[in-house]
Amino acid sequence: MPKFSYVAMDQKGKEQKGTIEVASQNEAIGRVKEMGLFPTRIVEVDKVKEAPQKKGKAAGKAGGKKGGLNVNINIQIPGLSGRVKSKVLTTFTRQLATLVDAGLPLLRGLRVLEKQERNPTLKSILGDLALSIEGGSTFSEALAQHPKVFNRLFVNMVKAGELGGVLEVVLTRLAEFMEKAQKIKGKVIAAMFYPVAVLVVAVSILILLMVKVVPQFKTVFEGMSMQLPGFTVFVLGVSEIVKNNILGTLGVLFGIWLLFFLFTRTKFGRRVWDKVKLKMPVIGQVVSKVAISRFTRTLGTLISSGVPILQALTIVKETAGNVIISNAVNSVHESVKEGETITAPLEASGVFPPMVISMVDVGEQTGALPEMLLKIADNYDEEVDNAVAAMTSLLEPVMIIFLALVVGSIVIAMFLPLIEMMNQVGGSDTDVE
Repeated sequence: MPKFSYVAMDQKGKEQKGTIEVASQNEAIGRVKEMGLFPTRIVEVDKVKEAPQKKGKAAGKAGGKKGGLNVNINIQIPGLSGRVKSKVLTTFTRQLATLVDAGLPLLRGLRVLEKQERNPTLKSILGDLALSIEGGSTFSEALAQHPKVFNRLFVNMVKAGELGGVLEVVLTRLAEFMEKAQKIKGKVIAAMFYPVAVLVVAVSILILLMVKVVPQFKTVFEGMSMQLPGFTVFVLGVSEIVKNNILGTLGVLFGIWLLFFLFTRTKFGRRVWDKVKLKMPVIGQVVSKVAISRFTRTLGTLISSGVPILQALTIVKETAGNVIISNAVNSVHESVKEGETITAPLEASGVFPPMVISMVDVGEQTGALPEMLLKIADNYDEEVDNAVAAMTSLLEPVMIIFLALVVGSIVIAMFLPLIEMMNQVGGSDTDVE
């Protein structure tokens, strides 16, 4: 009898793993459910061992035929396959919510969206979802088979909607949630475009000056019988290094970026970088407000959709996007687990402002916590708009001054010897008179 390994969540939102011996994958799903668990992934053990030996399209086809959940084991290059952009997923969610709310059956709605979908990855996934539902799986179970596309927030909200018989309402909330998150993300990216563009221009001008312009001055200075100022000597030395080792210079810059990237991928590095982002002047305000908006909207949407509070906090912790916020949510989870309030650990974290803590406290006491969380999120969406506008207006002159200082310093370094020579000539004329 084949063995199946499973990954599932219990009632408290904790992940459970194990193996069971059953005749088929559908039976394995049923057995895990009987254990009081919600399966997120079930794979036949033998298929896992065989997967690395298969190559190319043949492996993908074999995995697709033998079992829907096994498709996720195929080796994929991150960013090139198995992923769907958030904008595409947001559009799909809104379209599905509209179709279901209009009274169209879920399966038919998926088939309609599959036919019109242009994204090949999502089109294939929609076909898999429809097949899973036709095979007797629920929509949330079908979604759980594609964790790279549909995160736990998406899956659990759909599951809550199914259990409560309000799937169309939950899909609409989910679409609104994703649209607002996409809107905030777009505003932040748009705000960062100008300073990044100025920085690219500054680096390009700097390289051009060092490689083409400064060496011309060096030729002129070599014909002078005078000692060059220290700043000029430094700039000439840097120019020589950049000109003769352009690939090495680019390699050093790439190496610095790579070290920083690897550092932020460690637990310690991620925590330090996330804390620095929250404390940075101007930018820190935007990061903080975006994080608080995401936390309150995610938690409020999950609770209002019927997801249990502990499970909702576990999901929020995973989708916080900032280690400091995630640690604060983890403290809230432990507090609620012990029967205490949400307010105390939020206040102890030092991340959330007093207004947020007070509103959460009022919502908790009045039994209107989801509504209060969503009000906080709406308020902070406006705060993000204001913070982004302030950051943009401040960064523009700062970047212009930075560019002027970089170019101006090089110009001054090149003209210092000429000014000194002119002073010496002027002094010699005076002595002659």
